[in-house]
Amino acid sequence: MLNHLMGQLPNASEHGYLIDSNLEFCHWIMLLLFAGWGTFFVFTLIRFHHSRNPTANYHGVRSHISSHVEFSVVLVEIILLFGFAYPLWARRVNDYPSDKENPVKIRVIAQQFQWKFHYPGKDGIFGKSDASLLNSGNPLGLDPNDPNGNDDIYSPNELHLPVNRPVILEITSMDVIHSFSFPAMRIAQDAIPGMRTPIWFKPVKIGQYQIICGQLCGTGHYNMKADVVVQSEEDYEAWLKDNDPTKQ
Repeated sequence: MLNHLMGQLPNASEHGYLIDSNLEFCHWIMLLLFAGWGTFFVFTLIRFHHSRNPTANYHGVRSHISSHVEFSVVLVEIILLFGFAYPLWARRVNDYPSDKENPVKIRVIAQQFQWKFHYPGKDGIFGKSDASLLNSGNPLGLDPNDPNGNDDIYSPNELHLPVNRPVILEITSMDVIHSFSFPAMRIAQDAIPGMRTPIWFKPVKIGQYQIICGQLCGTGHYNMKADVVVQSEEDYEAWLKDNDPTKQ
């Protein structure tokens, strides 16, 4: 409820409810602290107003209530970190879907100011790529001598995904550091030149969503967006077939 009031987008991933629950708990704690410390601040303004205390008190506060409150806040933060946040993070980086789950594997390449999506094609094998081969006719820098790249699919600024199937994205950048931010799926990952960083999730709702760049990357940063289409398995396979370069 609180997340919705604060403008949180509806969750569309299998793991998203865990992150939403953690966020909402944090927001309630922050609201409680805001109300508590705000009330205490108003109390001190009234209680220690100069008209009520014409003579300064040099002994200071003798009560240890504030120390207990601060210790309680630290304790709650430790519980949040090691009891909720750390296990959730560990699950995202360690429990990758196995080949038995038939995950979709896609490479994501960030470049000022667009997102490039590279699908391995029907053979399921990515073609070799080299930065020296990049040009307007070869935006992925695919090696023409590698047959595995003949059926690879290039989709600029439009990502297609099947519903209820794990998705593994390998994220990199061709120039500066960007940030792949996908709020509806509750994932984000920096795109770093020279590195391929994998992330995974499972879409559970058919619909249209948006990816943004969450890292200031230049004058066109505001416009670095991409559309995402989560569709049924049948529609996804039809899209792959329609975009197969070997049949065009």
